Amino acid sequence: MLPEPVAAAVRAARSPVCAYVYDPSVAVDRLRAIQRALPGVRVLYAVKANSNPALVHALAAAADGLEVASGGELALARETGATTIAFAGPAKTDDELRAAVDARATIHVESIHELRRLGALAAGRPVTAALRVNRATATTLDGSHRMTGTPTPFGIPDDQLADAVAAARAAGVPLVGFHLHAVSNNLDAAAHTAFLADTVAWSLATARDLRIPLSYINAGGGLGVDHTGATHFDLTALRAPDLPPGVTLTIEPGRYVAADAGWYAAEVVDLKHTHGRWFAVLRGGTHHFRLPAAWGYSHPFHVVPVERWPWPWPRPEITDTRVDAAGELCTPRDILTRGQHVTRLRAGDILVYPRTGAYGWDISHHDFLRHPYPDVLVVGAVR
Repeated sequence: MLPEPVAAAVRAARSPVCAYVYDPSVAVDRLRAIQRALPGVRVLYAVKANSNPALVHALAAAADGLEVASGGELALARETGATTIAFAGPAKTDDELRAAVDARATIHVESIHELRRLGALAAGRPVTAALRVNRATATTLDGSHRMTGTPTPFGIPDDQLADAVAAARAAGVPLVGFHLHAVSNNLDAAAHTAFLADTVAWSLATARDLRIPLSYINAGGGLGVDHTGATHFDLTALRAPDLPPGVTLTIEPGRYVAADAGWYAAEVVDLKHTHGRWFAVLRGGTHHFRLPAAWGYSHPFHVVPVERWPWPWPRPEITDTRVDAAGELCTPRDILTRGQHVTRLRAGDILVYPRTGAYGWDISHHDFLRHPYPDVLVVGAVR
């Protein structure tokens, strides 16, 4: 069921309806639930999941800080007044490194070359840096994207860590610890507990071997969401590992915090029957919500009936059948849903897609065909 404030916002939106609806209070509640599940662990919100300013401002007030991956996200984080910022990303520019130093961010360094650049660009100013590591031992976590234990552009391999530490000392960059983000979208909370414990044990042993004064361990994000609704990440199975005095553990969830705080609404412009299949053609599509096409899955929707019909001819309508929801782009891959059963659907009704608050608008190819952007509607009040 759609929350009534969301349904009301969709009904009141301008026609043809094409809008994202965000409720920051949902994201804040989800983040606070993670904090309760992991007492003593610092929880940063990963801005890349959804950078809507209203959402980020609300989460900055509730989280222990923000994790950013670009100069633009860093500027937004600073606007919120966030006191703790972590900066990641494999291709930081000189300007981004300077800005991260200015912001007193913890910089997750991706390579020896980046370490040397950071030292030169800091020009004697205080720097806080952690080595992002691509561990050779593959994690047992499952997820949609694997970052470590396999060839990727992310982090420093284990066999280069000694050289990285030497380069940091030569560059005058003090190291505080490690960043060990392993996978995205893991749905097994018990496995994630084991991963956190292994991350801490590895960091303690490696810091001792490399003579790094360890104070910072960042296990990344990876708490998952099943967009089809069949599986849920069980926070009650999540446990915080033991830490020695003076060492903090940080995580940086994004998807799990923001997904349920967003809904994507698109009006049915036409209903067509083609070669044995029904299509609901939408004012919207994968240029606004790319995830179903990128991941190859069918995202479920709710139907919001609309009674107005301005035309003098019969309204196109289907009942008790399956329908594909297609967008307005000139490509057959612009499909959000395949074969969802509808009791009744008419041209002019609105499809509303829940769980689109993370990696929805932010990862989509907005300007293909130059259609107007969706409206952005914010509902709810943060408690």
